[in-house]
Parts: sequence; structure tokens; C-alpha cells
Amino acid sequence: MNITESLRANDLRHLIRSVVEIDSYKSKMGDDKEIVVLSFTAEDEDPAKDLEHFVELGYPFVIDADVSPGETEDNDYKIYIEIERSRQVAEQIRELLDGVSKITGITDFRFRYFKGFKSQEASLENLQNTIPTDGKEYKDATTKFHMENFSNFFVNSYTDNIELLDEAIRFKRVRMEPATFNIITSGPKKDVYESITGPIMLESKDIAEVLYLTKSIGNYNITKIGNTFVFENNGWAVALEKK
Repeated sequence: MNITESLRANDLRHLIRSVVEIDSYKSKMGDDKEIVVLSFTAEDEDPAKDLEHFVELGYPFVIDADVSPGETEDNDYKIYIEIERSRQVAEQIRELLDGVSKITGITDFRFRYFKGFKSQEASLENLQNTIPTDGKEYKDATTKFHMENFSNFFVNSYTDNIELLDEAIRFKRVRMEPATFNIITSGPKKDVYESITGPIMLESKDIAEVLYLTKSIGNYNITKIGNTFVFENNGWAVALEKK
């Protein structure tokens, strides 16, 4: 695809984040079983509108592109792009990312599916293996990813806002400093514990940290292993490390 006259190569460099969300937001054009929603994140409204315009002009398979009406909690803007769910959707998304890479300079796009904790490389193979292509696959996938959806995992959290920031997660609570953690891994509890190396920390300062997180984030079973905190919920676990 050629760069449009209004945008030149690298015009949006450092203004668009490299992690794209897929099927994390509801479609405004139809049923989620029939439409895939991509969302990019921009650091300001102008580059968000530039990306929206670029996508609408250059990709006939895009049903709709729209910028969020206001800023997110972190003063960013979301660009929502809707594409029909079909057997070609992975190839179409890869084509779109190839075009967006020209105006952003991002050559290593990653994607997070269904608000999952961890992102993965946006290769054609990964997109094909992850994105459902019809309604039945979509229902099966969203059921499978239910506990890996961070908003479901922390549904009973005491915090006022939880946000994923590329490979990190931020918890916000009124009258408290935000707590930001790098996401190490998530999955079935047994698999997570087997993947984390180091001793279980039982010193008084470690116990105090766990108690503080329990009171500030939520009444989860939390274990500190080395510098990693493992949160448990209903047989699922996520391992986080303080930034």
C-alpha cells in the first residue's frame, strides 16, 4: 500500500503504541461474533485522528474506524477499527499493520487478545492461531480466555481503575499512589508456579508487602517468590513484578 499524501513515512513515529488490542472492545457496527475490533493507542488526539483517516482511506475491508470521544485515564486516545470476522481476517490485519508500520516506524507490533495479560508477536501465524474466524470459534475462544481477561481476573479488586500498559498493569485507588507491575506470566495456577524460580519469601518485610497488596488491590491469595508476586483466582494465576 502507498502512503497517502497527507501522511508520510514515520510521521506518527513515537506517537502510537506498539501493542494492539484485538476483540477487547465491543463492536458498534454489529455483533461481536461477526466483527473483529482492533484498537490502537495514541498519545494525543491529533495522531489518533491521523491514524483513523489513514486506515479509512487505505483499506476497503475496514468497516469502520473511529477515535474514542475522550482521553483514557492516562491521557491517551483509542482508535477502534472494525473488520468482518472471516477466514481472511488475520491476513487483513497483518496487511493493515504493515501499512501502519510505515507511518509509525514500528516494525515489531504485538497484540493482546481479549484483554489477556500478555501480548504476543503480531506475526501472521500467531494472528491465524488466535483470532476466531466465525461465531462458534469466537464463543469458544472468549470462554477459554475468560480468566485470562484481566478485568475478569480482578473483578473483585478494591481498586478504582486497572489498566494494561503494553507489558505492565497499573492499579489505581483513590487517595493512594498508583501501583504498577510488569506482567511476568499468567495461566493455570500449577503452570505459573512451575515457571517462577526462586524461594518463597517469608521475611517480615515480605509478609508486610503481601498484606499491603491484599488490602489495597484485593483479597486474593498472594505469594511472593523472589521479587515476583503471584496472585491466584479460581485456579488461575498471574505473576507480577514491581516496576
